Amino acid sequence: MSDPNQISFAVSFLCSAFAACFAEFCTIPLDTAKVRLQLQKKAGVDDGVGLPKYKGMLSTIKTIAREEGISALWKGIVPGLHRQCLYGGLRIGLYDPVKTFLVGSAFVGEVPIYHMILAALLTGALAITIANPTDLVKVRLQSEGHLPSGVPRRYSGAIDAYLTILRQEGIGALWTGLGPNIARNAIINAAELASYDKVKRTILKIPGFMDNVYTHLLAGLGAGLFAVFIGSPVDVVKSRMMGDSTYKSTFDCFLKTLLNEGFLAFYKGFLPNFGRVGAWNVIMFLTFEQAKRFLRG
Repeated sequence: MSDPNQISFAVSFLCSAFAACFAEFCTIPLDTAKVRLQLQKKAGVDDGVGLPKYKGMLSTIKTIAREEGISALWKGIVPGLHRQCLYGGLRIGLYDPVKTFLVGSAFVGEVPIYHMILAALLTGALAITIANPTDLVKVRLQSEGHLPSGVPRRYSGAIDAYLTILRQEGIGALWTGLGPNIARNAIINAAELASYDKVKRTILKIPGFMDNVYTHLLAGLGAGLFAVFIGSPVDVVKSRMMGDSTYKSTFDCFLKTLLNEGFLAFYKGFLPNFGRVGAWNVIMFLTFEQAKRFLRG
């Protein structure tokens, strides 16, 4: 018989990859709106920039749908699903095994919060290092509509984007923005998984609450809110590094954004980001918990 830990990881990986892909498909219009808002610079920063084109989550979604068609809201869905299969499956699938390794297999009782955070930081960093090329292509495709009118689109689709980047920029370019991406995803993964874990355990201690969809929904919302507050600044830098090649480095991007647009620029797209991350976490964790129960009987 196979090792129980291997079975547990396999089940967790399959469930989390499926749940992450489903959540990605449902919420990618919000993510596209978030990326456009993050890439949009303050009036006066660009040459001749007037009033901002995008003015909020719903307005941005409407503008994209009107000018580019509804399908533009799902631009980047193919690499997005590639990303979630790798990143979503690994970061969640490895979380419990890494957490167990940190506390020791003989540990009994509730795992300390700092072990939860460390486990999520490690799995988030490892997973996004592997999945960075998919994230890069996703952001590049989502930012296509941000190009000025009349400028030809760079890529015809996900596969063309991978091949074009490889051919024109080299294999290393697929890991553009890896630094802020590791920072962002390690931090957000810690915020999501550790907070979900902790909130769920706390809720289950309250009389009347059980391990059901209501508990999963509340824990998922808490995880999403905490993740956006913590991760929004590095998320903005990551999106700009991947979507705009004018920045020389992560620090250059951070400094120019701060000096030209102020600290609040790091929370551009906050509402669509929370709408997306909050909805994503609720859908993902609900789907993950149900898929896990189904596979484990």
